[in-house]
Amino acid sequence: MHSPPNRPSKHARVGRPFGMLAASLMLGLLASEGFSQAPTSTDVQAALAIQLPKDPAAILAVVGQSKIFLNEISPKVEARINEVLEKTDQEIPDDQLRFARVSLTRNMLRQAIQTKMMRECFLLDQVATQNADKRNEADAMLAARARQMFYESELPQLQKQYKVQDLGELDALLREKGSSLSARQREFADAMLGHLYIKSKVVQDPNVSIAEITQYYQENHDEFAQPAAAKWEQLSVLFSQIPDRNEATAAISEMGREAYFGGNMQAVAKAKSQEPFASKGGLHDWTTQGALASEILDQQIFSLPLNAMSEIIVDDTGMHIIRVLDRRGSGFTPLSEVQDEIRAKIREAKIVESQKSVLKEMSKRIPIWTLFPDDFPDAKPLPKSIVSRHFESAPETVR
Repeated sequence: MHSPPNRPSKHARVGRPFGMLAASLMLGLLASEGFSQAPTSTDVQAALAIQLPKDPAAILAVVGQSKIFLNEISPKVEARINEVLEKTDQEIPDDQLRFARVSLTRNMLRQAIQTKMMRECFLLDQVATQNADKRNEADAMLAARARQMFYESELPQLQKQYKVQDLGELDALLREKGSSLSARQREFADAMLGHLYIKSKVVQDPNVSIAEITQYYQENHDEFAQPAAAKWEQLSVLFSQIPDRNEATAAISEMGREAYFGGNMQAVAKAKSQEPFASKGGLHDWTTQGALASEILDQQIFSLPLNAMSEIIVDDTGMHIIRVLDRRGSGFTPLSEVQDEIRAKIREAKIVESQKSVLKEMSKRIPIWTLFPDDFPDAKPLPKSIVSRHFESAPETVR
């Protein structure tokens, strides 16, 4: 699969202002690829100083005995950029497109290198210290198995996703997205072997002791602080609906008598109350102290006896009768109520830490040469003999 030649985009003009919509779309593009925050001016200048190769056969990285070529990355990059270009009629400056192109290339290359590292480590584990022929034999056998699994599981999913059965038509649709059937097959094989390696090295369900849970609870005690809260039933007459105070008093008094002698505030609330929770029987579930706009209601809710109907309470919005059903003081959620939540957090942290440890160990086992050596510990820059072979002297243009 070859990367299409660079050509000037109708959206790209040097020196034109970067519109708000265009900026939003470009930042959205980067966010969709895992960039957590907007780039700084330093980030932009550093990216613009990087020259990407033009030759589709250019090597972007060597991972152990595997190579990653530009034509494995650039079609995806261009497809993502073109998606953004199609969403706006604004002219996007060349430097913004170049920044997006470099950033996306670097990010996708980082992911590809990590996958290749896992694949290489898996092969090393299979052949140990055996010779190159044994490695190639194991590689071919695993690739054949991965190819079979691709056609059994992944291909039907792709056909369903793109709503096609013909493989030629599917390949054409994938190429519109910067991929191809052969590329997806290759990526599936690498991902499968990488998954097998990670699964063999990372404990998926690490043990979490009671002592660890207790320690986490003690060290993060503030995380489990809970303010005072209450839940109650409410009848209301709003001045916005009955402005006359005498009529309002008569209406709320009638509701109160009906609820008191009938014993069902919620039924009366559904039929006659005017506050927002009337359709739910005037039932207000757990609400923290100080959260209400009405200071008078808030004070009464946290001072009245439980399960007793209040007198008529008047505030700026209307007249109310409440019955507090339950109330709890401020304090801390007991350990017994949050230990499952804490166990899940510790388990996830252990898995993440184990994954980091495996990735660090992989960097020691598998030599890496890459266009962006700062992205991996102990990675080395691509040899100049490889780099110079695929760069043109002309400056990069945009599509």
